[in-house]
Amino acid sequence: MEKRIEYLVTWLQDKVKEAGANGALVGVSGGIDSAVVSYLIKRAFPDHSLGVLLPINKGVEDQPDALATVENADLDYIGIELTESYKATYSSIEEELKNKGEWNEENAQLRGANLQARLRMSTLYAVAQNYGYLVVGTDNAAEDYTGYFTKYGDGGVDLVPLIHLRKEEVREMASHLGVTDEVINKKPSAELWDGQSDEEEMGITYEAIDAYLRGESIDPEDEKVLRNLHTTSEHKRQIPAGPPKYREE
Repeated sequence: MEKRIEYLVTWLQDKVKEAGANGALVGVSGGIDSAVVSYLIKRAFPDHSLGVLLPINKGVEDQPDALATVENADLDYIGIELTESYKATYSSIEEELKNKGEWNEENAQLRGANLQARLRMSTLYAVAQNYGYLVVGTDNAAEDYTGYFTKYGDGGVDLVPLIHLRKEEVREMASHLGVTDEVINKKPSAELWDGQSDEEEMGITYEAIDAYLRGESIDPEDEKVLRNLHTTSEHKRQIPAGPPKYREE
C-alpha cells in the first residue's frame, strides 16, 4: 500500500509540474474519498496544498468530519460558506421558470443538488487560480463506472488520482494513511440533501459494484442496475461529446 501511495504522490507531482502549476487543492466534504486525497496532496506538496470546505445550508464549524480531516492531515485549509450564493442563484432560476410556466417540480431536488455541486466547482477553480494550483478530484472507480458524479460539478476537476481504486481499496488506503475511523466507517453520501445515501440513490451497494469491478459474478438484478447506470452515464465519461469529423464523399 505504501508503494501505491508513493506512486500516486509522484504522479500528482509530475502532473502539477507538467502544468506549470504551484501545487494542488481539494474540496473536503468530510467523506472518505476527499480525506484520502487530502492526505495525498499534503504528501505531494507539503507547503503548497490546500483543503477547501464549501458548506451550503450549514456553517464551516458544522462540518466536524471535514475539519477533523484537514487537521489530522495537517493540511492548510479555507472555509467558504456558499449558502447565500446558492439560494440567490436557485431562486432566480426558479422564479424565471415559473414565470415562463415551465417549472418542473418533479426533479427540483436533484436539480438543486447538482447546482450546489457546480457552484462548488466554480468556487474551487477561483480559489485554485488565486494560488496557481490544480484542482484534484475525489472520484473512485465505482463512481466513475456508474457515473455517480455531477457533470461539471464534482466531475469537473484537473486530476483524479483515485479513478482506478475500488471503494474497498479507498478504505484500505485511508486506513494506511491514518484517516479517522469515523470517516472510514461513515455511510457513503454525497450529501445532496438531508439523509441522502449513495447506495440508496444508485439502487446498488458499493460491495456489489466492487465485486463486479473485480470480475466476479453478482446478483443478476444488481448487474442489471449496474449496467444501466453505466450505459446511461456514458456521456459523463465523454466530455465534451463531438461528432466524427465530417469528410466529403
